Amino acid sequence: MFRTGPRNLITDVAGLRVGNASDTRLKSGVTTIVCDEPAVAGVQILGGAPGTRETDLLEPHNSIEAIHAVVLSGGSAYGLDAASGVQAALRENGIGVEVGGFRVPIVPAAILFDLRNGGDKDWGRYPPYRDLGYEAAQAIGIDFALGTVGAGTGALSSGLKGGLGSASTVLDSGVTIGALVAVNPTGSVTIARSRHFWAAPFEIGDEFGGLGYPTPMPKDAKRILLKFRDKQVGGNTTIAVIATDALLTKAAAKRLAISAHDGFVRAIWPTHTPADGDLVFALATGKSGIELAPNDAIELYAAAGATMARAISRGVFAATPADGDLFPVWSSR
Repeated sequence: MFRTGPRNLITDVAGLRVGNASDTRLKSGVTTIVCDEPAVAGVQILGGAPGTRETDLLEPHNSIEAIHAVVLSGGSAYGLDAASGVQAALRENGIGVEVGGFRVPIVPAAILFDLRNGGDKDWGRYPPYRDLGYEAAQAIGIDFALGTVGAGTGALSSGLKGGLGSASTVLDSGVTIGALVAVNPTGSVTIARSRHFWAAPFEIGDEFGGLGYPTPMPKDAKRILLKFRDKQVGGNTTIAVIATDALLTKAAAKRLAISAHDGFVRAIWPTHTPADGDLVFALATGKSGIELAPNDAIELYAAAGATMARAISRGVFAATPADGDLFPVWSSR
């Protein structure tokens, strides 16, 4: 049986801290994970419309072995500026790879599309995401809020507000795995228009309502419910981080990111569409000192999908209402 870590957050993985910055008028924000020490990292992109920074260097055949932070941001392509703000905060603290006498923080980033969510995007010449990234990096800690916060501030799913979600799992091997996700898919996280989450079989306790699956299943459970069905396709993307304290190579971190995408499939219907930029970063801090045996590695990869599915549901479950919202929150059902 899987069990959660003490916080049921990605920060149950030793060596990670999370910071959020939100702008309620903008209905957008930034979330960053900062590594106490450089962490082995990987990435897997399965959506058809990604927006990224510094992802090529994460491939196992490329030179950089470890990174310093990861950024998840709203704002579509404008939000990629957030990584510059995080990078500035890290540089001020002397964090980064030393190259020719210069200190260069390695900060991969991904964005979601939240421009048409009812927020005021009239920001003038320059978008605010660099400053939001800096603010998020200054706010890092081991405890943080879920729902309408950080990169999940303006997130929407089909029929409901999205949000920032997180969850953790402690395995029998002693390894901890955690997920952090900004939930903004074109598809639905609930079965039809019910209160029941697609990820129900993986729920631990009542972390997102404890409702299980509906009995019987709604007749329209297989119906494809898109966010903006009668409008221009777009305005989507779920972006996430899966992390562990196990010792992993870059290739194994890549496999961890691949496995975590199973959680998207378990929690969102449909997912990985041409209109979503779905992406998962993987981080391995190695803080447990545990190098997994083959069977334990399989358990880790299975838990990656289950933990991600739970985090997705928790992000929507925790969303709170705000003025100007286009969609209701889950609790209103």
